[in-house]
Amino acid sequence: MALVMGVDSSTQSCKVVIADAATGAVVRTGRAPHPDGTSVAPEAWWDALQAAIADAGGMDDVEAWAIGGQQHGMVALDASGAVVRDALLWNDTRSAGAAADLVAEFGASALAEHTGLVPVASFTITKLRWLRDAEPDSAARVAAVALPHDWLTWRLRGFGPAAGGADPRLDELVTDRSDASGTGYWNPETGDYDRELLVAALGHDAVLPRVLGPSEWVTDAAGRRVGPGAGDNAGAALGVGARPGDAVVSVGTSGTVFAVSESAVHDETGTVAGFADADGRFLPLVATLNAARVLDAVARVLGVDHDELSRLALQASAGAGGLALQPYFEGERPPTLPDATATLSGMTLASTTRENLARAAVEGMLSGLGAGLTALRDQGVRVERALLIGGGAQSEAVRRIAPLVLGIPVEVPAPAEYVALGAARQAARVLDA
Repeated sequence: MALVMGVDSSTQSCKVVIADAATGAVVRTGRAPHPDGTSVAPEAWWDALQAAIADAGGMDDVEAWAIGGQQHGMVALDASGAVVRDALLWNDTRSAGAAADLVAEFGASALAEHTGLVPVASFTITKLRWLRDAEPDSAARVAAVALPHDWLTWRLRGFGPAAGGADPRLDELVTDRSDASGTGYWNPETGDYDRELLVAALGHDAVLPRVLGPSEWVTDAAGRRVGPGAGDNAGAALGVGARPGDAVVSVGTSGTVFAVSESAVHDETGTVAGFADADGRFLPLVATLNAARVLDAVARVLGVDHDELSRLALQASAGAGGLALQPYFEGERPPTLPDATATLSGMTLASTTRENLARAAVEGMLSGLGAGLTALRDQGVRVERALLIGGGAQSEAVRRIAPLVLGIPVEVPAPAEYVALGAARQAARVLDA
């Protein structure tokens, strides 16, 4: 039995899945936490990866592996391969001003056309511009720019900071289409980096990871095949088996809605990010701020746990007797309403019941995610089925009400570490390539 390893290096933790390459059956797993914060020393991810692999029983019997990871994080390396400063993660917002500057300089339409993205604080390009402006001495030292999964792949293959003037092999940095498409300086249609945008951000050119094709591989120091890896959403799409026409609706604290598409998306409003997937297609994505936290808030008001919230919601009829919750507790996107607040309307003596409030919370949250599906369709993306994943998908009320609100068939895959499973599936593919 050939074994493969898939890794999910997420914001919160590192998860390792070791699986049978032929069947995909999980043989063993491991896990280790990551530190909190929006700026993290990459060495902490390396330590967690080592701990998670050990927790999974090691990788001596593994024949191929791949790493999925959180997108957009800026890992800046100097000429020796050492990390220049702590990595700014996707959720670090200090580069919001830099994003606005880049849009002003190049124009939203041109940026969307060239890269599929309109810069926001999440994307790597804005973090490099922030570094250039806020820490120019650090920016001047940057010889290479990687993303979290690129850097971990490089390290696990046996590379790292060189001593005494030795070559650190920055040319061995590799990535994949999905993660490259989240930088803001890569074109998902041509497969080329936009060096003009990189220089405009960082202030000078730098080594960037070579973008591997979906079935392309490199090797590690032990001769094992190493897949290109993936960004977390693309890894989840692989893991859950999404195909063209499918939209993956992830109900976490916040929400993401993304679909496998045969064609690229260029949304100059920035609502839909035109990412690539890990299979040679595209993965247009919409991020919403309010998802499972809506259920958390209303459960807290009602003084119940999530099981009881679900039971109450299912006792109410569709439409919650006219009670409607617009769930913009933390602002929202889409639509772009950063200062919006939640609104409860339709309150009458008859409609204002615990059951209707619970139902309104579920319907309101799902309507917000449904706006993401609408935004995808507005860009010409075919959406025929929703795959509901994430913690919020474990609510019976969410599962039963989702088809009514989203208006399409909904399937709920069994809970699993889908990013790590997607990476393992990719590793199995390159093992057979």
